[in-house]
Amino acid sequence: MRTRPTAILLFIAILLTAPFLAAAPKPKLVLAIVIDQFRYDYLLRFRADYNSGFVQLLDHGAFFSNAHYLHATTVTAAGHSTFLSGATPSISGIIANEWFDRATGKNVTSVSDPATRMVPGDGPGSSPRRLLVSTVGDEVRMQGGDSEVIGVSIKDRSAILPAGHMADGAYWYDDPSGQWVTSTYYRPSLPAWAEAVNEQQPGKKYANAKWLPFDARSDSAKPFCTMTRGTSVRYCGSIEATPWGNEMIEQFAEAALTGENLGHHSGTDILTVSFSSNDYVGHAVGPDDPAVRDISIRTDRLLGKFLNFVDAHVGAANTLVVLTADHGVAPVPEVNEARHMPGGRIKPAELMEKINTALADRFGAGKWLLANSPTMPYLNLPLIAEHKLDPAEVERVAAAAALTEAHIARAYTRHDILAGQMQQDPISRAVSLTFFGPRSGDLYIVQDPYYLFDATGTSHGTPYNYDTHVPIIFLGPGIKPGIYRQSVAPNDIAPTLAQILGVQEPSGSIGHVLAEMLQ
Repeated sequence: MRTRPTAILLFIAILLTAPFLAAAPKPKLVLAIVIDQFRYDYLLRFRADYNSGFVQLLDHGAFFSNAHYLHATTVTAAGHSTFLSGATPSISGIIANEWFDRATGKNVTSVSDPATRMVPGDGPGSSPRRLLVSTVGDEVRMQGGDSEVIGVSIKDRSAILPAGHMADGAYWYDDPSGQWVTSTYYRPSLPAWAEAVNEQQPGKKYANAKWLPFDARSDSAKPFCTMTRGTSVRYCGSIEATPWGNEMIEQFAEAALTGENLGHHSGTDILTVSFSSNDYVGHAVGPDDPAVRDISIRTDRLLGKFLNFVDAHVGAANTLVVLTADHGVAPVPEVNEARHMPGGRIKPAELMEKINTALADRFGAGKWLLANSPTMPYLNLPLIAEHKLDPAEVERVAAAAALTEAHIARAYTRHDILAGQMQQDPISRAVSLTFFGPRSGDLYIVQDPYYLFDATGTSHGTPYNYDTHVPIIFLGPGIKPGIYRQSVAPNDIAPTLAQILGVQEPSGSIGHVLAEMLQ
């Protein structure tokens, strides 16, 4: 068969351009940052208050203003597992922060691992073993060469899931002991640099601190909260729920950078850092509270400090930064009600009782629900088998009962999700991309917008815009600065990084390369 002229020309063009493609410099360090519960609109709402890290990113980076998560369960574990894997929960298996494990009959977390122990300490450890896909860091490590991957956060899942299976270390803060810890999955003891941080007892200096507004003119200003119990001021609860938690994360990340000599190996190193305190604060007071503005300003200054530190030790020309958030958050229902907006609270116990009563009325008395998650109930399959019932019929009765509760918008059954028999719209697609058969419940329940299952404060975890819309910003060599307004997803971050680093895309990635920003 004769070779077509166009094919020959294409082959020649590839040969001619290959040396230039191969010569494209790779960064020495990828700094992958997540801000927990940082809604997209916080970049705009508080823009006038920023003068440091966010300004660097917005003025000199590629800013994607229309980035939305594809999955429905917009929670920390799902967002962090998506970040550097590009996979949806339906592929990664990370369907929530925790779920009911039918094999053991117990709830498990996204990173709980009974085969490991916490280091230091004697408590249970954590690992990425429940993550069923690879990350960018895993692909870098599997390619071989001299590279390191480190994850840092206050939360174990936020340190572990972005770093992946082959990370050299993942570190998080154990509040009861006041220490930074890891697990035996990674190493039997802390490295010397991490021990040095613990020796300084970083949390102790905040033991009696007051969180004053960033722009307070004196110590007499009204604090947002205090670390001292029994005063007229709101108790912060824990150091995680204050800006000092983020400060501790940044300080530990600095120690990890220098302690592991990141950015100075022959290959590309990856440091993932997740700032968790924004999430704790947001849950307590909601997005409209002055404390959220305050911690956002402090996060801007902290990012600036950290970026400057990285520049001094690695160099801006050698560092690729990518920043996003794991989810947004809903307004506090009472705040919405006061401004004549929809919103309210649903009592999970009443919803579960309604479902169980309907099943008992139809099929006989019994404990029909094994786990009382209001969004993802698990039916008692042994009881269904004992009564020789059709599971699909039991699911339909349960879903119909759920829909009789006020402000329940959708109730999907397992059989309908697996068969694709769903209303064809973005909400249903988000639910299907969350569902992973071996781990998911038998129903998936979605409430009306702005309605919560929480008794106080606020939360997230829905497929609505206030939970899915997050910022994505790239900064560094080879990145064309500007605002990019096309529709993208955090799932696009991993394949883009893989393209830049010249490694295989992570195994479960469904995203596309953000080629428009690449020089």
